[in-house]
Amino acid sequence: MKGPTSMKRLACAAAGMMLVLALLPGCAGTTPAAATTAAAATAAATPTPEAPAVKTTIRIASLKGPTTMGLVKLTSDAEAGQGKQDYEATMYGTPDEVVPQLMKGEVDIALLPANLAAVLYNKLKATPDAAIQVAAINTLGMLEVLESGDSVTTIADLKGKTVYSTGKGASPEYVLDYLLKQNGLDPATDVTVEFKSEATEVAAVLASTPGAIGVLPQPYVTVLKAKSPTIRTALTLTDEWAKVTQDSQMVTGVVVVRRAFAEANPEAFADFLADYKASTEFTNASPAKAAPLIAEVGIVPSAQIAEAAIPACNITYIDGAALKTTLSGYLQVLFGADPASVGGSLPGDDFYFGS
Repeated sequence: MKGPTSMKRLACAAAGMMLVLALLPGCAGTTPAAATTAAAATAAATPTPEAPAVKTTIRIASLKGPTTMGLVKLTSDAEAGQGKQDYEATMYGTPDEVVPQLMKGEVDIALLPANLAAVLYNKLKATPDAAIQVAAINTLGMLEVLESGDSVTTIADLKGKTVYSTGKGASPEYVLDYLLKQNGLDPATDVTVEFKSEATEVAAVLASTPGAIGVLPQPYVTVLKAKSPTIRTALTLTDEWAKVTQDSQMVTGVVVVRRAFAEANPEAFADFLADYKASTEFTNASPAKAAPLIAEVGIVPSAQIAEAAIPACNITYIDGAALKTTLSGYLQVLFGADPASVGGSLPGDDFYFGS
């Protein structure tokens, strides 16, 4: 605002001086008509202040966990009026709360489990206003098998046991099923998987039940271990995935956008992607600074726990050609194991933003 204000004052001062000169007879031989002409020329040559650019409102839905941990710098800057666009972000506990809003066009961008993005693509591709594309990968493998005991050291050790998990219909369910099959177990008969609606429910069972086994994502793993030191990580599913699937990575979360929004607002969406990438980089590079922001939005109970959890959350930003290669490889594995896990068919090229 200082620049335009200064320029306006200079224009007024110049015009005022010419009027004074016009009223002084014989002043440098200038006639009133000449002075008026000169004043008009000066005014025309003086730049007029530009109106501030109108920001586009972008409605963002994220999930309580690592995806929002990578978003906190963007939302913090937006609240301070420093975002390139007008970002309105809301955090939810489960994908089920986000999907209906996305389908109704009430959300422009959503941070969702990777396989769910493929399911929604297949479900919505014939609906122009709701059809989606995936624009970036924001988290890689971050799932762990936790135990309040010491009976599990391999996937095979899960045979005959009950495993508590979150994420039915999302990455945790399909990744666990795939790994059980790859290790010679039948998910339907060899292991009982009891699903809870939220990770906090799984954590509560593990904390209160000796010998309980559960699948949890970060940062809930770090939160639970801080409260219950006897609970240990029995298996890291990222490592187990790598043992049986060496040609792909386990992709946990992605950024999706309504195609109609991206096409109608290309510059605003490009600004969001740039700001979001910078936000994820901030979280990874400056965990001590990101941690208070993460605790403030209620993802974890304290900044100390947030800072400890960040390195294990695999927060990332992958777009472009690398996005397509990495995500398509992951979805191909899931499809081979269970077509329903990706919505019945693999997404086409138009699933990937920019393809």
